[in-house]
Formats: sequence, C-alpha cells, structure tokens
Amino acid sequence: MTRKDAVARPVMHRTRMCAALLAGALLAGCGGGNQVEPLELQVIRAGQAAIAKRTAGAPPPRPALTRAALNTVEVSALEVTLERDDVLAYLLIDDTRRDSSPGKITVWRSEDNLNVVTRNGIVIATRGLGNDIISSSVQVSGDSPGPARGGDHVQMVRALDNKAVPIPLACDLVDMGAETIVIVERKHPTRHLQQRCEGAGGTVVNDYWVDSARGIVWQSRQWAGPGIGYMRLRRLTTG
Repeated sequence: MTRKDAVARPVMHRTRMCAALLAGALLAGCGGGNQVEPLELQVIRAGQAAIAKRTAGAPPPRPALTRAALNTVEVSALEVTLERDDVLAYLLIDDTRRDSSPGKITVWRSEDNLNVVTRNGIVIATRGLGNDIISSSVQVSGDSPGPARGGDHVQMVRALDNKAVPIPLACDLVDMGAETIVIVERKHPTRHLQQRCEGAGGTVVNDYWVDSARGIVWQSRQWAGPGIGYMRLRRLTTG
C-alpha cells in the first residue's frame, strides 16, 4: 500500500460512514417527525438535479440549507455554483495529499462524480464539468489559505481535441481589508483578497475570503477557464 492509499482510504471510508449515518438519520426523521433534512440527502438530490439539467435542460431545484442540517455532517462539505449555467452542487472531501509544490491538495467529490481539486483553497483542477482544468500552477505559501502573492497563474485547460492548452495569467494580489461574511447562519471573520489577472484575452478577477487563523478559504469566486467560467465556492462544514 502506498502512502497516498494509506491517507485516502480512511478519508473515503469516513465519508461513506457519514453518508450511511445520515441516511439512517433521515429514516429516523421520517418516523419521528424530524423536519431537518440531512445534507447527504440534499447532496444526492442536487447531484440528481444536476444530471437532469444536463440531459433535459431543466433548472435544478435549490435545496434549502440550515445550520441544523449542516451540524449533522461529520466530514468537510463544499458548495459549488457554476455561474454561467446557474448549476449548484454539494461536494464532500474525498482525499487530501501533498506533492512537491507548496500547500495542501484537497479533492472534493459530488455524488455524481464531479470533482473539484484545490490547493490551499485555490481551484487547480476539475473533472466532469466539461472543458475541465487539467492542472494549474498557483502562488501559495506553506499552508496559508488563498494566494500568497501576485505572479503567474497558469491553467492547463482541456480543449475540444482533448489536448491540454495553457492559459497564462499575470496577476496582482490586492488586500481588500477585513470582512465578516455569513454562510448559512454562521458568521466568519475573514480577510478579503482579490487577485486581478491579465490574460485569456481580457481581465480575470478572483476573490477569496480567507481565515488565516484557521487556514481556511471560507468563500471564493474563481475563474475556471473559458469553458467553465466563474465558480462560486462556500465552505459549509469543516468535518
């Protein structure tokens, strides 16, 4: 067994246990009158709705999140919205690892196998969204959340012929100051960092609301290449 397998398998096992526990909680709720719908059911419904939209063109219903529901979730959960198509999905943590570059890689996966991969909260890869980001080179420092400085931000995007096309961006990082944001009934003190980039035939602006004390990007709006456009991400739980 490789070190990666040793890390990945407990995380995936815990995620599956969480799903099973939440499914059990749902059944108990049906029998006992509990009106709080577990997030796992919402994840499944959101995934099914996303598939239905891709096949039938119907807009997916938006599940109503509550903090009470999120408090039942034992693993880290991420909400992702694709702005262009107004598609929303919930992703659970699937794996964490490190490589030869700075920062920690986190793999997030939905019930219908959509993947978003982040490094210190910055999107570096996607799978299953079409015209995916294959990989990215980003500016991070240690485990500090979000971009650490200005500089090159290079995305390798999958083209129609299945080849990887580099999209180089030259970025400046601007500290927009302290901001308190609210994510599903809970306030988070953050620092708003804005990444202003030139390239890809125009200007790209990425926003990150970071909590340096906890090492978390609570919220962000990031450009994921010309095929996907902008994504909005919110960290719902920390596991």
